[in-house]
Formats: sequence, structure tokens, C-alpha cells
Amino acid sequence: MNDTKVKIEVTDGAAIPSSKDPGMFNAWRVTLIGTIIAIVSLVIYKPDPYLRIIKFVPDGIIITFQVTFLAIACSLIVGLFTGLGRLSENRFINLIASVYVEVVRGIPLLVQLFYIYYALGTFFRIHPFAAAVTAMTVCYGAYMGEVFRAGIQSIDKGQTEAARSLGFSKSQTMFYVIIPQAMRTILPPVGNEFIALLKDTSLVSILAVSDLLRRGREFATQTFAYFETYTMVALIYLMITLLLSKIVSIMEDKVKPYDKK
Repeated sequence: MNDTKVKIEVTDGAAIPSSKDPGMFNAWRVTLIGTIIAIVSLVIYKPDPYLRIIKFVPDGIIITFQVTFLAIACSLIVGLFTGLGRLSENRFINLIASVYVEVVRGIPLLVQLFYIYYALGTFFRIHPFAAAVTAMTVCYGAYMGEVFRAGIQSIDKGQTEAARSLGFSKSQTMFYVIIPQAMRTILPPVGNEFIALLKDTSLVSILAVSDLLRRGREFATQTFAYFETYTMVALIYLMITLLLSKIVSIMEDKVKPYDKK
């Protein structure tokens, strides 16, 4: 009897293999391999409609990535200033930042999309793509603000005192000393928000933005192959999310050595 044991790793959230355990058989690898096998098998076994679906949706994948990367870039900037605002000793700035976070966190993203595109569209003509990026930025900027706030607060106050004793101003202390150190703490939750944002981009299809889900819906409407279409769309979303999770894992591994110093 073979004594070889298979190690199963169970973690919270996405189970991503560590680079130190290249041979570990975990949920992430099982899911990734299963997804690839499912897509290839469906295309080979039943090219009509699965192969046609794959040929139909690439434009939607590009739009999904465009919305995701633009929204994440803008929300990082908004989040940084929101986090600094939440930590500001100026009560007015602190209040504005706090109200923004509370308002956004209390309204579902879908409602924010409708409000920016349809309600504000009553007064301003907004392109669906711009409305989608704006809504995603407004929503995730608030969450990023909390991530930045928590990351900055995790830095020991002695770092601030040391920088100030060396003649650094408040802004220099923050941008040259505190934030670079806080980035190591901020990076993992930012990665999770990035993946969550990508999945939430499926909501922008309601604004007639031709993302992956919208392209899938167009194909299903033309062919009435709803089961096949949404099965393939779900598999593509899963594949993209798994690959991005791996990228986030690699980035986390890059900063871990510095945490031990």
C-alpha cells in the first residue's frame, strides 16, 4: 500500500498556494485545474455553442478589465485621501471624510450605479462607461479609505516621533516614513478589494456597458442558449478571479521578507 499522503489545505477566502509549497495540493489548484478542464471539455465536446460563446465575449473581457483597472486606480487615490482625512486633526476635514464613508457604505453599489447614471443623468449627460467607473470609484474609494486608515494606524507612533525629531514636517513624515511602511499592511486587503471590484463590475452591465456579462447576455438573447452561455460566463469569471488571486499572492510574498526585518 502506498504511504504517500495528500496534504489538503483549508483557509479562509481564496486558498492560494504559497510559493514555499510548490507541490501542495490545495483548493486553489483544484479549482483552477477543474475550471480549465471544464472549459476545454465543453469546447471540444460541444463546440456549438460553447466555442461560439468564447469567440463572442473577448470584447466584454477587455471592457471588464478596463473598468476594473480604471476604477481601482481612481479608488486608490480617493482612498488615500479619505484615509488621511479620517485621521486628520482638522475636525471639518475629518467630518467630511467620515460622512463620505458612512454614506457610501450604507448604500448598495447597485443603487449608486443607478443614481449616478439615471438620477444625475437628468442634469448631466453621462456616458455609461464613465458612469460605471465613477460609481465603482465612489463605492470602493470609501472602502479603500478604511484600509488606508487602518494601515496607517498600525504603524508605531515612535516612527512619527523619530521622523519629527529629525526635522521632517507632518506631510514629509506621512509620505516618506509612515505610508511606505503602511503599504506592507495595506497591500493584502487592497488585493482583496481589487478582486471584489472585478466581480462587482458585472453590475455595470445594467448601464449598457458591454462588459463580459453584457456580451454573454447579448449572445443568450440571440441564440436562447441561456444555460450554456451563463455557464461559460461563470467559468470565465472564475478563471480570471483565480489568476488575479495568484497575482495578489505573489505580491504579498514579495513584501513578507520585509516584515521580518
